[in-house]
Amino acid sequence: MNTFWSMSTSSARKRPETEDKALAGEPKNSPPRTAPKKQLPTIPKNAVPVTKPASPALSAQTTNGTHASYGPFYLEYSLLAEFTLVVKQKLPGVYIQPSYQSALMWFGVIFIRHGLYQDGVFKFTVYIPDNYPDGDCPRLVFDLPIFHPLVDPVSGELDVKRAFAKWRRNHNHIWQILMYARRVFYKIDTTSPLNPEAAVLYEKDVQLFKSKVVDSVKLCSSHLFDPPKIEDPYAISFSPWNPAVHDEAREKMLSQKKSEDQQGKSTQVSGLSWVKPGSVQPFSKEEKTLPT
Repeated sequence: MNTFWSMSTSSARKRPETEDKALAGEPKNSPPRTAPKKQLPTIPKNAVPVTKPASPALSAQTTNGTHASYGPFYLEYSLLAEFTLVVKQKLPGVYIQPSYQSALMWFGVIFIRHGLYQDGVFKFTVYIPDNYPDGDCPRLVFDLPIFHPLVDPVSGELDVKRAFAKWRRNHNHIWQILMYARRVFYKIDTTSPLNPEAAVLYEKDVQLFKSKVVDSVKLCSSHLFDPPKIEDPYAISFSPWNPAVHDEAREKMLSQKKSEDQQGKSTQVSGLSWVKPGSVQPFSKEEKTLPT
């Protein structure tokens, strides 16, 4: 048997009277400490300060505000969605193709059908920032500088920031840049030009401006069959007409167009409603039984 539990309550130590008063609620003052204060050792002269490493959560943040673990996937998704919007817009005379090497570089070409730049075929490249869509506006650079007030005469870059001073996420899209690049050849703007000579001639000597535009269009046409400046399997390139190669492709495109037109003409509207009057039940045309 445990001797502790066998002890009688009468054998317990009797508390002094002062301790009973302290337990009854009287405050008890602790004696003041007389021990000396501790002092830190001096810092050695050749000591190197130790810096606290950055938090992994903060270091994993990328420049576009997305987490490093899914940032590349988010960028790829954004660019894929942008290209889908470009395809849906069906901009007339504008063709675009993402690069094989980098999704941040798109190759394109614009065909001008009428106006001062008629018969112009202008190849270009779109450069997308790596923190898209939270970064700056994408750039559009023509392969050859075009004589135009909004095109840099040396680099061939189009003044895109004129229309997109600040790139707004979920509001601005790449197809809008392509539409703007097409519109500048039909509606000439001379305010704050990148090519002052072209702007002055358009305002004061339209005939000389037209002459220089024709020369610029011919220059681009003369280099149309040149190999792409950037070696990429998806870069847009042109080759002279070869009946052995192009006739078959032309017939396929025309036959596909004819079949689509025939399908559109054969589509007939019966005029029947999908919902029976007076109810919400869908119904179809009743089949007539043939007499036997």
